Amino acid sequence: MFAPIDAFASGHLATTDGNEIYWECSGNAQGQPALYLHGGPGSGIMSGYRRHFDPARFLIVSFEQRGCGRSRPLAIDASANLHTNTTQHLIVDIEMLRSHLGVDRWLIYGSSWGTTLALAYAQAHAQRVLGLVLAAVTTTTAAEVHWLTQSMSLVFPREWEQFAQASGARANESLIDAYYRRITDADPAVRAAAARAWCAWEDVHVSLAPNSAPNPRYQDPEFRLLFATLVIHYWQHAGFLRENEIHSNMHKIAHLPGVLIHGRLDISSPLDTPWQLHKRWPGSELVLVDGEGHGGVAMAQGVSEAVARLAPRLLEQTKEA
Repeated sequence: MFAPIDAFASGHLATTDGNEIYWECSGNAQGQPALYLHGGPGSGIMSGYRRHFDPARFLIVSFEQRGCGRSRPLAIDASANLHTNTTQHLIVDIEMLRSHLGVDRWLIYGSSWGTTLALAYAQAHAQRVLGLVLAAVTTTTAAEVHWLTQSMSLVFPREWEQFAQASGARANESLIDAYYRRITDADPAVRAAAARAWCAWEDVHVSLAPNSAPNPRYQDPEFRLLFATLVIHYWQHAGFLRENEIHSNMHKIAHLPGVLIHGRLDISSPLDTPWQLHKRWPGSELVLVDGEGHGGVAMAQGVSEAVARLAPRLLEQTKEA
């Protein structure tokens, strides 16, 4: 990975529906554009993503998705409207940012939820994408949400019982619906309790790797509430995508180069998801990382190596255009 660098430009981009999206650029202002899409939803960005890119070669761009980080308003603010926070809105935001920065086409790097968004964006605007690097791959289908909230009781029965009990689920109510009801409750105490239980479950299922540890960001009550609100919102709506929409539309990006990097011990996002995508994507490479789960040092190194492998091909595509 490359040495840490600072952003050389940043700002807020106003949408037509009252949101202001925080964005930043680093690296070479005249370099090959690359966009990083963060996970969560709701995790926001820190600076580590920049280190995967050669700063002399790439214009490195990222933004904080609606409702989180330095974007405004936050999803937990009284003025926020979750109805205008969907995958389709995020895709429009990406296109608005691309136009604002004068980018023609770019490499997309997504992590976790960011892989779902990256694939959805690429399928909607394939002509604007040079290639994709996807780490800890998800597609946020209803089946994946059911696995994470219901079926994983088979793996973590004690912790799941605590998660289920805290949901306050009514008869015949799914846990994701129960948590959505509680995280949008008018009572701040109900919302806070739901966020605390949700993030405790996140710490349980994130990985089977022996070095997996609780996320220290969940100790911050505001971040915990924000993160849980957005994750539950997107999961309860299955990513605002039709069932298997991403898998069904892989033909739209079949010509693009891509690398899928996945930890073999990733219990949050079982290996079947990237495997099925890889089978439908002739231009892809699947990299399996033994001994790691939903992220890790070796996976981070794999991202840097994937970017380096793709860089010459991206340059050729740019020249041909």
